[in-house]
Amino acid sequence: MNFINIVKQSAEKKIIYTIHALDEMNAEDKMITTAEVRYVVFNGEIIEDYPEDKRGHSCLIFGIPNSRRPVHVVCAPKEEYLAIITAYIPSLEKWEDDFKTRRKK
Repeated sequence: MNFINIVKQSAEKKIIYTIHALDEMNAEDKMITTAEVRYVVFNGEIIEDYPEDKRGHSCLIFGIPNSRRPVHVVCAPKEEYLAIITAYIPSLEKWEDDFKTRRKK
C-alpha cells in the first residue's frame, strides 16, 4: 500500500493536532481551518517524504482547498489516528511558484 493511502486510512479514524500545528493554523494573518487541513490530507499530493523522521514516518502534503490558496500539511500516520505536525501557507521566499519545489538556497 502506498504511503498516501496509509495517511488517509489513519485520518479516517481520527485526526489530532499538535500544539505547534494549532499555533501555526491560528496565526492571525493565515488562519487555516481544520476543513482545509482535511481537504489537503484527502485530496492533496505528497511532495516530500520523511521515512526516517524522529516522530515516525511522516510526509509533507500540498493542496489547494477550494482553489483558494496553497496549504502545506506535515503529518504522521499512527495506528489509531493521523498526527498533524504542522500546517502552513507556503511562501514564495521558500517555494517555487508551484509551491511543490523548494527554492535553492
